[in-house]
Amino acid sequence: MLTTVYLIAITAEAMSGALAAGKRQMDMFGVVLIAFITALGGGTVRDMLLGNFPVNWTQHPSYIYLTITAGLMTMVVARFMHRLQQLFLILDAMGLVAFTIIGCNVALALNYDLPVVIMSGVITGIFGGILRDILCNQTPQVLQKELYASVSLLVAGLYLTLHDAGFDHDLTLLASFSCGLALRLIAIRWQLSLPVFSYSPERWQD
Repeated sequence: MLTTVYLIAITAEAMSGALAAGKRQMDMFGVVLIAFITALGGGTVRDMLLGNFPVNWTQHPSYIYLTITAGLMTMVVARFMHRLQQLFLILDAMGLVAFTIIGCNVALALNYDLPVVIMSGVITGIFGGILRDILCNQTPQVLQKELYASVSLLVAGLYLTLHDAGFDHDLTLLASFSCGLALRLIAIRWQLSLPVFSYSPERWQD
């Protein structure tokens, strides 16, 4: 199940990256590059930080073909994308949770300590979107809108808690995935977010 969700997620993320590139009026190469980085950037950064070589997508060329195709297809069907906004939000939420759990599993397999395992999950979940927004010259959306990075953190915590408690793997996966997806969709529906820190030096001057 997780593999299927992962493939759906990288396709959706690639398309979101292509749309972001289109808003910045990038050429075809730029669209494909941003699509690729958005979809696979989180896992790449994770593997580099953990010393997990070779990087995952280099061993699965099909991931490259999938993300490039998704980026190019987005250019063709862009005029219809506004009708699929709700579907994209759901797919993105599924991707966030799936990437987070996969990231945790990678760090667990490498026998890293708990804090590193959690950060591995969070980095895998959110860093593709961060790289996309940086390359598109905008503040990362995952850090300023509805609960997103914090959902990844909570999913990682729940998954590891159930894992360490000895629950069945499939049950642990299902519970973590369901709770994370529900929390993200609730945050979107009711626009839940963390308190925002707004600093303006002028406000504190006499």
